Amino acid sequence: SRITEIMWLLAFKMGSVLAASAPSPPAAGPGGPGLVSVPPGFTMPSVSPVSVPGSSSSGHQETEPPLSNPGGFEECHRKCKEVFPVQMEGVRLTVNKALSNHFQVNHTVLLSTLGDSSYKFGATYVGTKQTGPAEAFPVMVGDMDNTGSLNAQIIHQITDRVRSKFAFQTQQQKFVNWQGDAEFKGEDFTAAVTFGNPDVLVGSGIVVAHYLQSVTPSLALGGELVYHRRPGEEGTVMSLAGRYTGSNFIATLTLGGAGAHGSYYHKANDQLQLGVEFEASTRMQDTSVSFGYQLDVPKADLVFKGSLDSNWVVGATLEKKLQPLPLSLALSAFLNHRKSKFQCGFGITIG
Repeated sequence: SRITEIMWLLAFKMGSVLAASAPSPPAAGPGGPGLVSVPPGFTMPSVSPVSVPGSSSSGHQETEPPLSNPGGFEECHRKCKEVFPVQMEGVRLTVNKALSNHFQVNHTVLLSTLGDSSYKFGATYVGTKQTGPAEAFPVMVGDMDNTGSLNAQIIHQITDRVRSKFAFQTQQQKFVNWQGDAEFKGEDFTAAVTFGNPDVLVGSGIVVAHYLQSVTPSLALGGELVYHRRPGEEGTVMSLAGRYTGSNFIATLTLGGAGAHGSYYHKANDQLQLGVEFEASTRMQDTSVSFGYQLDVPKADLVFKGSLDSNWVVGATLEKKLQPLPLSLALSAFLNHRKSKFQCGFGITIG
């Protein structure tokens, strides 16, 4: 028995030495089961990767949203000008008639107390090239009065970014003015060039170049260059413009050799809009400030506009739609306190 105990002791010590001298088993991991068994229902704790400074877990960096197109240069002051009333004199009757989805004609009769009464026939054609919810090209608009004078415009969207316009005017069967322009709209800028009354033989004409660039989502900067030439006279006029658009206002300023023009448009609410304009002309040596407002009453289908300027000219217009009839009425009144002149007008539009 003593010999048996010694043999068991030697075998036990030999196993311990072999176990100690054997290499360590590989740890369990996702690549293989290893020698360590995981009980059912349990998972090994995850190891967080070592983060490297400057690296992003998503693999990309956040970028600012791209700038939008600022629109045309000639539209910088348009929003403010739409608030002011348009002067009308005498009695005007307009009848609109749609002949199809693309063609419409209108007749206008004007009875004036200051000038000659007139009649105008107009036509509008809208093409089948749809570029937006309310845009289709080409567009041809023209009207002719009883003396034979004609005004016509042709606007066409050549490509998604290029738009062209051609306009001409005649007076008693003689060409008075004609011009053509091309406009290119980029992702964040608009460039346009206009040629007016070009005459190669005489060497006269007018060239106007516009450029407007979005600097920030709210700020747009641009410029205008006007070059005119005729026999014995040549000149260039340059102006710079800046427009800032807020949540409910638009402030625009134009400075150049011809003077300065500033406008401020403010939308107080859905019913009230305000506008202020400042104009200073170096050639006329005149400065004026105008204030205008527009009041909309949707429930009554009523639009009221009023204005007051530094020359003490007060004006107002009232437009009323008579629903459900296709009829609208317009009243206009302007009073010049300095010259003691008063003008009023009344208009009816059918269709």
